[in-house]
Amino acid sequence: MTADTPQRPLPTPIDRTQPFWDGLRERQVRIQYSPSSDKWVFYPRSHAPLTLADDLEWRDISGEGTLYTYTIARRPTAPDFAGDEPQIIAVVELDEGPRLTSTLVNVNEGEIEVGMRVRPVFEDVPETETTLLRYEPAP
Repeated sequence: MTADTPQRPLPTPIDRTQPFWDGLRERQVRIQYSPSSDKWVFYPRSHAPLTLADDLEWRDISGEGTLYTYTIARRPTAPDFAGDEPQIIAVVELDEGPRLTSTLVNVNEGEIEVGMRVRPVFEDVPETETTLLRYEPAP
């Protein structure tokens, strides 16, 4: 990066979230699962929602899902994101159930439809050890 290139905010993993970020670096979507409630969990937590069980396990999933909703930001969502517009901000419902917020890439605006199938794209951030999770239409 040069002095003129904005430094985008990056995640700061903590112990509870580190397995998720490690999975992305390994090109794998990894989320938590609670055997006692038979539920998948995202965002990372210390206890299962509703039951408060402390049996959460990290498991690899396909990361595939359905576009639940989206918006197109035609202006930068923050100064650090200038130049990324239009940015397609998406909520993806994973096949396992949880929803997560990401960015939709490799798609023309006119092709976007709520309910379309999407798959993960792993974006390495240059000069860092960070990999971000993006989504694109599934074939």
